Amino acid sequence: MPAKMKMHFTKMQGLGNDFILIDCIREACPSEAKALDALGKRLCDRRLGIGADQLLLLLPSGRADFQMRIFNADGGEVEMCGNGIRCLAKYIWDRNLSDKSVLEIETPAGIIRPEKAGEMVRVDMGEPVFEPARIPVNITAESNPPLPPFSKGGRGGIIDYPLRVDDKEFHITCVSMGNPHAVIMVEDVSGFPVKYYGPMIEQHPIFPRRVNVEFIEVLTDREIRMRVWERGSGETTACGTGASAVAAAAHLKGLTGRNVTVHLLGGDLSIEWAADNHIYMTGPAVEVFEGAINH
Repeated sequence: MPAKMKMHFTKMQGLGNDFILIDCIREACPSEAKALDALGKRLCDRRLGIGADQLLLLLPSGRADFQMRIFNADGGEVEMCGNGIRCLAKYIWDRNLSDKSVLEIETPAGIIRPEKAGEMVRVDMGEPVFEPARIPVNITAESNPPLPPFSKGGRGGIIDYPLRVDDKEFHITCVSMGNPHAVIMVEDVSGFPVKYYGPMIEQHPIFPRRVNVEFIEVLTDREIRMRVWERGSGETTACGTGASAVAAAAHLKGLTGRNVTVHLLGGDLSIEWAADNHIYMTGPAVEVFEGAINH
């Protein structure tokens, strides 16, 4: 039997949304998609592995400073993670891998730019996308209201679309922040059965790549309370792309201004939908511990 090799990792978290980060610039990481899927599933298992919501891989890039790949606890690769990229940036800065105060990180969702903001990390999350085919969601937008000019959303978006799930009809607003989101308003988000309805909406046939589901309660025009059911990970304590999508959806519906605080189970994120149509997210990133695991 071949000897097992040790793989070094760093456990990190952003508002309790936790990650296993592997530095594939220094470590020998598998490159095949099937092997990476299996690695993510094994390492993220909270009983048989290290335990995390997602596996983050730090890689070299030919078109940016670094590359990030993200694998969910179910083994599937996803496009983007807002809390994850803040943690990746902190890892890079703490280990002096770059002296830039603004990084360019290649992701499947495009080039994302985290920057230092005191003890926090501010991330240019890019422009929200409302066009159904680009989210993607299998609904046409012709019958939905036109989007305001600043949204650059084309003919229309999926705004308060009625979706029947089990015994309830939800009104969903769909946004992509490099990954798909369905935002749903509820009366009491704290007591809402997220774990029951979340997986049914995530896997609804109108979402060809599944969807992240945000259940929200708008408190004021500057504050939103949110819980999230993440694709492939279940309910998590925070989601940066989700908070960004929620801020865009709430403003689009005229419920909030363009600067909001999103209260999540793990803490708060500050979200700004700026005049350049980009969404900026600011929040913490924390290193928990380092270790090594046989693989």
